[in-house]
Amino acid sequence: MDKNVFINCPFDEDYYSLLRPIIFTIVYFGYNPRISLENSDSSQPRLEKLLELITNSNYSIHDISRLQSKEADEFYRLNMPFELGLDYSSKHFNDKLKNKKFLILETKKYDYMKALSDINGLDIKSHKDDPEKAVDSVVAWFVETVGLRKVGSPLKIWYEFIEFNTSLYEEKLKKYGETHDFKFAEKFANDEIRKMPIPEYIDEIKERY
Repeated sequence: MDKNVFINCPFDEDYYSLLRPIIFTIVYFGYNPRISLENSDSSQPRLEKLLELITNSNYSIHDISRLQSKEADEFYRLNMPFELGLDYSSKHFNDKLKNKKFLILETKKYDYMKALSDINGLDIKSHKDDPEKAVDSVVAWFVETVGLRKVGSPLKIWYEFIEFNTSLYEEKLKKYGETHDFKFAEKFANDEIRKMPIPEYIDEIKERY
């Protein structure tokens, strides 16, 4: 629990370019990402699963950058602010979580004011949908709020993330290359990494860091 970081974010494929470097940075610093995707047990209601993750995490990262609907007749995406509300309440109504630390992310500065003005006054960081800036935001939070020191350059951590993904790809390519020609090995390696479940991706990072 002491090093658990609950992640509340969108789960669409487009967001994975942000989610993966965020997860990498958390693991890089020796903390444990906790996310509802880690368990797909259909017998457990989603809300129950979320409450369990929230109450077992001393830290939280909430990305509310996907609040706005983009097309006609499309609904606002309310899961993220709902989970933020649950987590914020846990800090105030559960004594063991009274010192919980939060990071709230958005795309553009002050975008949240158009849909969630109740959280005005909180320190919210913007990543501009840029994976490298997402790493910058998470690193800054670990220093400013969590209290880590001498963490080094955020750019170095970004390069470590790129190196990790390159190494992972080469490992999968070698595996498939033993039984398939290069064209198919390349396709299979890319497909496995793109569709890799989050728990497996986290395990891959932990094996190297």
